[in-house]
Amino acid sequence: MYRVCFVCTGNICRSPMAEAVFRAHVAEAGLDALVEVDSAGTGGWHEGDGADPRTVSVLEAAGYEQDHRARQFRASWFDHLDLVIALDAGHLRDLRALAPTAHDAAKVRLLRSYDPAPAAETDVPDPYYGSLDGFEECLELVEAASPGLLDAVREAVKEPTP
Repeated sequence: MYRVCFVCTGNICRSPMAEAVFRAHVAEAGLDALVEVDSAGTGGWHEGDGADPRTVSVLEAAGYEQDHRARQFRASWFDHLDLVIALDAGHLRDLRALAPTAHDAAKVRLLRSYDPAPAAETDVPDPYYGSLDGFEECLELVEAASPGLLDAVREAVKEPTP
């Protein structure tokens, strides 16, 4: 099983959105028996909470399913994860600092690094303190990067591209 975990700050906005979108891409590609998708936050403030209602609303409007409970990322998880996807540069830095080994630190990548359209901005901005527009923008950025991430995961699990 190939395991991917998306990580943002509190695990209620960006990472659950990325988890839901990427899980749908994995299922659509027929890889759900080979790839496990999860999410967590760098902090534990929201542990046990569901996704932000705005995240749920934007995901449902776009046809994505989600059933989420926030969790805090733990260094011990690196052992069983293949890829840790950070939603912004701060998460990337924090996760790499948390990694027990250089090999584990190398598992941490920025989500937007998989977006084929070159962008000056590599972060998925935190929509928490803004309006619903920020959540919609977040979804667009996640959707733009997901096919590239799926290609990388497909390559890692050695599945031929359809």
